[in-house]
Amino acid sequence: MRSVVVFLFALTFFSLNINANPHDGLEDGVLLGDLGKLDPTLPPGKNFDLLDWTLSIPVDQKEKGIAVNVGERHLDNGFQVEPLFFTGSDGGMIFVAPNKGAKTSKNTKYTRTELRESLRRGDLSIKAKGPNRNNWVFGQVRSSVKKKAGGVDGTLEATVAVNRVSTTGDRGRVGRVIIGQIHADKDEPLRIYYHKLPENDKGSLYIAHEASKGDEEYHIFVGSRSKSASSPEDGIRLGEKFSYKVSVEVDQLYVTLIREGKPNITKHVDMSESGYGTSKEYMYFKAGVYNQNNTGDEKDYVQATFYHLKNTHKGYKHK
Repeated sequence: MRSVVVFLFALTFFSLNINANPHDGLEDGVLLGDLGKLDPTLPPGKNFDLLDWTLSIPVDQKEKGIAVNVGERHLDNGFQVEPLFFTGSDGGMIFVAPNKGAKTSKNTKYTRTELRESLRRGDLSIKAKGPNRNNWVFGQVRSSVKKKAGGVDGTLEATVAVNRVSTTGDRGRVGRVIIGQIHADKDEPLRIYYHKLPENDKGSLYIAHEASKGDEEYHIFVGSRSKSASSPEDGIRLGEKFSYKVSVEVDQLYVTLIREGKPNITKHVDMSESGYGTSKEYMYFKAGVYNQNNTGDEKDYVQATFYHLKNTHKGYKHK
């Protein structure tokens, strides 16, 4: 009888805590990372561990309209190229993407200067795509798929300031930039947007969850997605540092916005019915700037500076 009671208690406890917020331990209003360690004389790969990442820059090097991809070891060895990817005067890692330029594929509408997580850490014998040691998977997949992956579930931390958004072109695209993602094989379980209209002094922050089955859903942290939104009272100014933390646990997504001296804001997305538990799905984080405006002045651009970037996974084999 006692064993039955213990079992029922454990089952109840598990049921109550399966959706517990893993970010509850974050201190309110305290930005993530040690920003004082950044050295403005060093390239990004010497201030940040970039051996876990590749970089896309909107340069048409081969004159085929396709952006250049910079490998893990090149980043680790100190690659930088102004005015697209370089170290700022405060030691931050600067990303710039113009409204018009080379894209990552012929099917992509917008330019980006963006890091793509690469868990193989420069081991080119491991393919970039697939549920393999270069990528991670959700904890809901079967054990045989987990064994193939570079990690299970994941956390991404970033401290960033959006320095500039686009100001010209189509009203529905002006001022919008993606600064972080979880990317799957074809879809995007998470996109983090900053959006500021030219007439507003503050911008909005929100996330999108794209299910492989079903419709997209949006969650607003501050402000609005509207192309006619007024300046949000509690919005984020250009140049203002803030942190975001992303966590995936099995099939649950948590994203927290952290601003100095303000209460943290966390959004939760239940992804159990989103279709990412199959044996073909795999994940990787992205961080940088993914410009969402391909109209207007060709000299128009977006820019963000990252001061902290850290990715972790359960069972990560390379660290």
